[in-house]
Amino acid sequence: MPYRSGMLKPGLLAILAVLAFAGPASAWELGIWDGEAQVCDNQSVLKKIERRFRHQVKHVPHLPDVRIDAIERIHQHRYLPARENRPIARRYCHGTAQLSDGRRKKIWYLIEDHQGFAGIGDNVEFCVSGFDRWNVYNSYCRILR
Repeated sequence: MPYRSGMLKPGLLAILAVLAFAGPASAWELGIWDGEAQVCDNQSVLKKIERRFRHQVKHVPHLPDVRIDAIERIHQHRYLPARENRPIARRYCHGTAQLSDGRRKKIWYLIEDHQGFAGIGDNVEFCVSGFDRWNVYNSYCRILR
């Protein structure tokens, strides 16, 4: 298809697509990696968890229609730095999720350095106690503990 005024070139479109999905910079890139709570408390990480949880409860059958209003008592309980035999730095975090129905549930999440879309940003995996219907993270979120 010929390029016309007002249309994006295919190369530019590809670059814009990558940037759109890149998300925020990683906590390590922002220079806030030196304190454990600073990474686990990172607002972009917490917002990502809240968005993905909302998507989960809407699309997984038989889950209550709730959202995470806040994540409290956040702490890091394990850190595995990158090494030659383990090239991905991982932080295991834990907290309490305050749900929109007033209940509090334990939440565990993992932050993997530079494992976001196309290696840009961080990957975040999470599990809220009682909301892992398909047992993805084993019983009681054991995989992320």
